[in-house]
Amino acid sequence: MTRTLRIFYSLLFLALLLALGLWSLGGLDGFQRTAQMTVLNGRLAKAAETHYDEHFPIKRIGTNLWAALDFKLFNEGRPGVVLGRHQWLFSDEEFKPSAEADALMQENLALVRGVRDTLRRHGSELVLAIVPAKARVYAEYVGEQAPASLHDDLYNRFHAQARQAGVFAPDLLAPLQQAKDRGQVFLRTDTHWTPMGAEVAAQTLAEAVGRQALLSGEPQVFVTQTGKTAPYKGDLTNFLPLEPLFSDLLPAPDRLQQRSTHPAVAEDVGEDALFADDQVPVALVGTSYSANPHWNFLGALQQALRSDVVNHAEDGHGPLLPMLKYLQSDAFKNGAPQVVVWEFPERYLPMKNDLGAFDPNWIAQLKNTRNTEANLALSSNRTDH
Repeated sequence: MTRTLRIFYSLLFLALLLALGLWSLGGLDGFQRTAQMTVLNGRLAKAAETHYDEHFPIKRIGTNLWAALDFKLFNEGRPGVVLGRHQWLFSDEEFKPSAEADALMQENLALVRGVRDTLRRHGSELVLAIVPAKARVYAEYVGEQAPASLHDDLYNRFHAQARQAGVFAPDLLAPLQQAKDRGQVFLRTDTHWTPMGAEVAAQTLAEAVGRQALLSGEPQVFVTQTGKTAPYKGDLTNFLPLEPLFSDLLPAPDRLQQRSTHPAVAEDVGEDALFADDQVPVALVGTSYSANPHWNFLGALQQALRSDVVNHAEDGHGPLLPMLKYLQSDAFKNGAPQVVVWEFPERYLPMKNDLGAFDPNWIAQLKNTRNTEANLALSSNRTDH
């Protein structure tokens, strides 16, 4: 190799490094420093490094290429999603087997029973809203990967054991399956139900509560307004890191119609009079199915029950932790409602929960609670499901 060629290759290599370096500086775009980030405490450097790593262009290209190969060659996404037919996506939590499933189910059912008994001691009735898995409601769109055998009859077992324990749990599976003829009850690219699915569940629960006469007091009227329908990118697409290079491979976004519910106050009734009673008759506890306003489950429940409802649901913590927090809250201790609706997705029943934030003695008491004969007699009359 001549001296001229060596110089040329060296300059070409340096130019390539310079170009890649300048390009990589784009990874710092959008970085925002907060007052807590200083050089001395190291937070500034750590935050900048994390932001740069997440937005590094070459890393993004590699991630996109690898995801595209997995998607096209093996019909797979990242752990967290299962690809179904016709661009349907499912959470892999509805498919995973578990070696400890039976023990965890019994442990979690014991907690459900303990919650029910705790509520009753405070004069509240539990209404357990078991949300059937999306893969169960839309089994026709499940692809080659089928749910583990554990999930075959999980909903029916959960429902039957809850009823056997005297827990009032209206059936939501049949109404949701029947409603599929009228519209979509779960989002195609998201874990959650649609506003229509939430409405079907709310109406079913309200009818069951009405038959049991669990609510007293003057009914309130709520109205729901519908907004525009817009494209909605479901949370399960986050496990398909194909953007920006292969965005065309992503499933088409869902269409989501926004809904909002508010009290319909009559002209001759002041708002102060409508909410004169400080005690809210119904509390809602649960997961993102209830906490996220996109689905308007809270509003649908208010309209169906014709009652004000206070929402204690939380995103990202499953159904058990928000309920345990609610039982220890001043809102419950100082003003227990007549009814507590507990939204509980079936897939969480065989899952392990980190209860380290709670007193272990209290948790043990909840698990070991037993009904009195009077409670058992009362429960035996609750055959509505």
